[in-house]
Amino acid sequence: MMSSRKVAVVGTGYVGLVTGACLAGWGNSVTCIDLNELRIKRLQRGDVPIYEPGLEELVRENTAAGRLHFSTVLAAGIAGADCIFLAVGTPPRASDGHADLSFLFAAATDIANSLAHGSPAVIVIKSTVPVGTGDRVEQMIESLRPGLHVRVVSNPEFLREGSAVADFEGPDRIIIGGNEVNAVSQIRRLYAKAEKSGAAVIVTSRASAEMIKYASNAFLATKIAFINEIADLCELTDADIGDVSLGMGSDRRIGMQFLNPGPGYGGSCFPKDTLALAKSAQDHGCRLGIVNETIASNEARKSRMAAKVVAALGGSVAGKRIAVFGLAFKANTDDVRDSPAIPLIRTLQELGAGISACDPKAVHQARLVLD
Repeated sequence: MMSSRKVAVVGTGYVGLVTGACLAGWGNSVTCIDLNELRIKRLQRGDVPIYEPGLEELVRENTAAGRLHFSTVLAAGIAGADCIFLAVGTPPRASDGHADLSFLFAAATDIANSLAHGSPAVIVIKSTVPVGTGDRVEQMIESLRPGLHVRVVSNPEFLREGSAVADFEGPDRIIIGGNEVNAVSQIRRLYAKAEKSGAAVIVTSRASAEMIKYASNAFLATKIAFINEIADLCELTDADIGDVSLGMGSDRRIGMQFLNPGPGYGGSCFPKDTLALAKSAQDHGCRLGIVNETIASNEARKSRMAAKVVAALGGSVAGKRIAVFGLAFKANTDDVRDSPAIPLIRTLQELGAGISACDPKAVHQARLVLD
């Protein structure tokens, strides 16, 4: 039977909360830490502030069992921890599109100032970060606390919103990137249940693990942009995009996933990660032409959606009432970040249309960004 470990998770967004709840479900003692007092109070009551299938039940079950705790006090939350997961946001910087690492570095600074000398804790970067970030975190902590030896491991997440709990508990693969064998082994033991169930554990250097996350998301985004462009060509040639997708996807080298045409990709990962990867490559003097074209193609796709609606309604939507089904960027989530529905609705409103919008989960979040 897997031995219980004490785990701290800094950040209670999609990644942090799912990570903490699932690790607690595997029998570990987990403390999730966040500076947002209101959010923590809600979680302590069993009120999960985001919609994710199965997550609310998992949080309540493990909180009641005494395995899952929530706190705003970082020092107390990480005291005696075997592993400290960093799961804070890394949104694109408004100024240049680079990943904003300020939240991550702030959390690392707080950890450095709170860790006791001789602490065995491994710091695990779960956030999506550019290559070299783990090195910077390690150097930062050691400069703030000379003599405090820290071990930093990269363990990128591959959670799909709408199936994040299932993805964590039964992943395709687990990536662990680290430069110290003992630290990597400690994190691997934490995932023993998933590995026993058949998940592949891939151990790499820290830099490779950081790159795997960005490369994976960029490839999937490229696949979506590609099939959307093929869909445009199908419309002009009387080919059926459904048949084309089926024919392509039946090739095992290609696969069926991410070959459904639509209004463009969105969400909390693909838009920011493709942009961050392109910017990181630019900093290293390397142009990622395919990734850059994927970004441009996806933005153009969103504009074309509004044009399609206008054309379908005879060239003008002024005074027309249009129903929009779906506000989140995908099904089974309330996340509207970079959802293609949002710019579509705004454009149609600007052209004089009235909108009636419906979504089973995301209406509340959409009200925050739409008039």
